[in-house]
Amino acid sequence: MAQNGDTKQELSDVIDVNLYSRQIYALGQTAMIRLRSANVLVSGIGSVGVEVAKNLVLGGVRHVTLNDTKNVTWNDLSAQYYLHEDDIGKNRVEACFSKIEELNDSVTCTLSTEPLTHDLIKKFNVVILTDSSFDEQVKINKWARSSDICFISADAAGLFGYVFADLGDAFRIDDVDGEPPKEVWLEHINTSNGDVTTLDGALHGLETGDYVQFVEVKGCTELNGHEPIKITVKNKSVFNIGDVAANYGEYIEGGRAKQVKVPFEVKYKTLEVSLKDPTFLEWDFLKFESPAHLHELFQALYKYEKENGSRPKPFSATDVEGFAKLLPNEPEIPKEFSSIFSFTSSGNLQPVASIIGGITAQEAMKAITHHTTPLKGFLYIDNVEALPAKIHKELENPNETNFKPRNNRYDGQAAVFGWDFVEEVQKCSPFIVGAGAIGCELLKNYAMMGIGTAEDSKIKITDMDQIEVSNLNRQFLFRKNDVGKKKSECAAAAVKGFNPKMNIIALADRVAEDTEAVFNDDFFSDISCVTNALDNIDARRYMDRRCVYYHLPLLESGTMGTKGNTQVVYPHVTESYSSSNDPPEKDIPICTLKNFPYEIQHTIQWAREMFQGLFTNPAETTNQFVADERQFLERIESMNPTQRYQVLNTVKRALVDDRPKKPEDCITWARDLFQQYYHNQIAQLLHNFPPEQLTSQGVKFWSGTKRCPHALDFDVNNSSHFEFVYAASILRAQQYRLQPIMERDRIAEIATSFKPEPFQPRSGVRIAVTEEEAAAQDNMEDDTETQVEQLKLSLARLNIRTTLDPIDFEKDDDTNHHMEFVTAASNLRAANYDISEADVMQTKQIAGRIIPALATTTALVAGLVGIELYKVIDMRSFSKEVSSERMKCGFVNLALPLYAFSEPIGAPKKKYNDKEFTLWDRIEIKGPLKLQELIDKITEVTGGLEVAMLSSGVSLLYAFFQSAKARERLAMDVIDAVEHVSHTKVPTYRRSIVLEAACNDENGDDVEIPYIKYNL
Repeated sequence: MAQNGDTKQELSDVIDVNLYSRQIYALGQTAMIRLRSANVLVSGIGSVGVEVAKNLVLGGVRHVTLNDTKNVTWNDLSAQYYLHEDDIGKNRVEACFSKIEELNDSVTCTLSTEPLTHDLIKKFNVVILTDSSFDEQVKINKWARSSDICFISADAAGLFGYVFADLGDAFRIDDVDGEPPKEVWLEHINTSNGDVTTLDGALHGLETGDYVQFVEVKGCTELNGHEPIKITVKNKSVFNIGDVAANYGEYIEGGRAKQVKVPFEVKYKTLEVSLKDPTFLEWDFLKFESPAHLHELFQALYKYEKENGSRPKPFSATDVEGFAKLLPNEPEIPKEFSSIFSFTSSGNLQPVASIIGGITAQEAMKAITHHTTPLKGFLYIDNVEALPAKIHKELENPNETNFKPRNNRYDGQAAVFGWDFVEEVQKCSPFIVGAGAIGCELLKNYAMMGIGTAEDSKIKITDMDQIEVSNLNRQFLFRKNDVGKKKSECAAAAVKGFNPKMNIIALADRVAEDTEAVFNDDFFSDISCVTNALDNIDARRYMDRRCVYYHLPLLESGTMGTKGNTQVVYPHVTESYSSSNDPPEKDIPICTLKNFPYEIQHTIQWAREMFQGLFTNPAETTNQFVADERQFLERIESMNPTQRYQVLNTVKRALVDDRPKKPEDCITWARDLFQQYYHNQIAQLLHNFPPEQLTSQGVKFWSGTKRCPHALDFDVNNSSHFEFVYAASILRAQQYRLQPIMERDRIAEIATSFKPEPFQPRSGVRIAVTEEEAAAQDNMEDDTETQVEQLKLSLARLNIRTTLDPIDFEKDDDTNHHMEFVTAASNLRAANYDISEADVMQTKQIAGRIIPALATTTALVAGLVGIELYKVIDMRSFSKEVSSERMKCGFVNLALPLYAFSEPIGAPKKKYNDKEFTLWDRIEIKGPLKLQELIDKITEVTGGLEVAMLSSGVSLLYAFFQSAKARERLAMDVIDAVEHVSHTKVPTYRRSIVLEAACNDENGDDVEIPYIKYNL
């Protein structure tokens, strides 16, 4: 297929890196450059087409042509958010073109209202058809094939939809999954049989058919730099390279195997062939027959539309009979399923459009970039579970009037659910937590669904963050002139442009225990459900606890690059979000960071901590000392002597020893810093452990992951050397409120003139080799206590009241020199240990813990949440029949592509005295009561269980082992006891408090009971 772009260009020459940074982390720089030189046609700007166009324009495709010959109808307004009532009768693309064009001023958008011709499509790399029949698609697919153009089509019909891709006879895939190449350290290579064993049995994570290259192997050195070798996996720590090394020298030691992504080609079928001999990608593995059924149903739908001029009317008994006559005998499609398809096919649902639009746009990006595995053939999407239970029961005799269009913006939604359900949707009052990428998409979906538009309903949304440039690439409700403003306020204002009848309250508070005065009982009293759009685990868990407490459904979602997930948490039915935990991230051992790094991640984290230790912590600590010396000294008394010495020494050095008097001192300080960190410390390490050092077992000390370092000599002409001094000197001057010297020649002159003291190795220096040794060093006392007292005396004599400016690390400001410093500091450390360096982009991602993000994944995930919200509304307020079988938790990976759904896990059941309970249950007790009365009441309601302990948070109110003095609290009012023990007043806005009781049965065995909700 057509090739796109010159990937050898400098990234900054063709891309606004700040704007696209999160997308670059997801797709890579080569893919991004290809996007910036691509030309794409999107035809059919209805509900699916506008989603595709929005995602591609946000994604930075260089040129997007929007084509449509159809005019706006009321049905369009149900899910085409850039169309309004006064657009009825106008051409769809003309009515919304300006709104799409303004999404990204670095993308050229072109408008077309003419029927597609072969000549027109020849100039595009990718052609995308939506809202088009298979006959039309087959014709244009043939044109695309003849001109070596990638072809994608998509459509939606009520609860159903599909995406199809034909990328030609030989489409090249450069990277099958988009994951970083795996790299493993080696313990042994058996050159005779080809077995390669990883160091210490580490998991290699490779698969049979993968390719690897070897580096730093000693012995059979011919493997180093060898062309990529195809492997066979034998077990989790051994793979085989065949007879490649059979004639090489014997393996001695060391080496690493690096995975290599080898491009390969895939052959596609044309649409014409695929209609007769389809290839399906599964949407839901539990519905293995659904793709074949939907394949026939969509073909019948287009035939019906061609013969009758429209799709079957909603829930029309007459039309469903006519539709059924167009279906084949094989495969036999269940009557109920085909009836639902016919009844709802004229529907137009925003969540479905969001799902299909996200997938289709990502498939287009794959076609352009050759990055990750594209869809091959058809993906059929089936959301039949969202149909209300009440409607399921009425399929044999539906009330057609309830579904007829009324010439208003919800016609497309009523065609699926009926007008009585639409009214319930409008009454829904959700709380959206987060107004970032997912939050913006949720708001857009909710606006089209009509959520929060009834008189007494509202949407509440909160986000404490302000808009940044990097947000604009996927948080599509924001524009450049919004940068610096509150996300929630801008998002609320923007989405009212989609549906002016939305009642929306925008807040800018974070959700946490310290904001419960805002998010209190009154706040949650009129909320229907919570939809999380958060980017951190702590906030997710907090909202999960709130939803359990208030018995509210929670729709959880998250994305990371091409991956996305959704979870349904439903009161008294499912487990909560916090019931399951992801495995914790592995921390880098301290001794690895300090002395034995072997990956660039180690040097980047080391550099990030170095920034904190030089420019943030010392200034904050010093300012605390200056503000109140006595209180400061009292506070550090709880530390061990080593820690106290380090803190006091930091203050003394900041105020006296290292204090710069003029800007030139900052450059000298930075140059000396280089000497200490990259020469002297390394020289001392090699003094303690020479290159030929052996361990007590006779093994080389510098082996395995321990890379033998070498000291660096400062070279002003080396960019990393100079950039380190340049950035460090500027930051140092800012810290001390001096005017930094910015002239690079002047800095180079001063740095070059600096003459460091010759290195003299120190004896008696202990260097930690293991974690245990590192921990022990933190607690070594020796004469530290004496040194602490001396430092106290020195500081007491000072009469300095000048504070410093702490510098907080900010990764996204290219003018503040923070990333310059961290990148240079990390790469110098890497040079010490012969580790491959990282550019600013890679360093920023690791140092800033940036999560890759794509507008496409976000749109898909938000669509899945919208589908689940329909079910929640039905179960809580319409049909009022709760079934976990209807709910779907989802995991998607657009890179593979993979779509997997499962029912939520049920709430685990527990028992006390033969009474079952789950995490959703509690024991409610009404106050006011004395503490003893409360304990007696708990015993009464639990059937005689003895209360052994009672607590409020971390405060222990009662325990069977307490002293007589503590037992005096039993006569106190419960609230007085809580305030007495916690030393904190119970806020006046609280209507209840949560208490935990540990109980014993008559045999003295521990018994778990629900928590106590003590109502005030």
